[in-house]
Amino acid sequence: MLPKLSRLELQIMEALWTRGASSIREIQESFPKAKRPAYTTVQTTVYRMEGKKALRCVKRIGNANIFDAAVSRDQAQNRLIDDLLALFGGRGRPVMARLVETGKLTLEDVEEARRIIAHKEGK
Repeated sequence: MLPKLSRLELQIMEALWTRGASSIREIQESFPKAKRPAYTTVQTTVYRMEGKKALRCVKRIGNANIFDAAVSRDQAQNRLIDDLLALFGGRGRPVMARLVETGKLTLEDVEEARRIIAHKEGK
């Protein structure tokens, strides 16, 4: 099963998905300067994520471990969406209604959803 990731953990994963394999220092420096967590905070979180198997140490350069994502962006996004839907008893309608109300659901998104539904019904 995919690990549940906190906001900070997702930000660390975003750095790895964007930059590829990175040291803890490189991950920490990928955060915007104004909101950059302390090195030790990133370090502790990275090692915790390694325990969750969300990322893995791929090599060691000097005394720096290099980490890479063990979970894809799609897998993490799907887990978040599944967790969100579970809050609504598995019903997508309240989520869709909110996306429409806030203008975050575009006509292009609706067309893509129609294509996916048509494809799934065709199987």
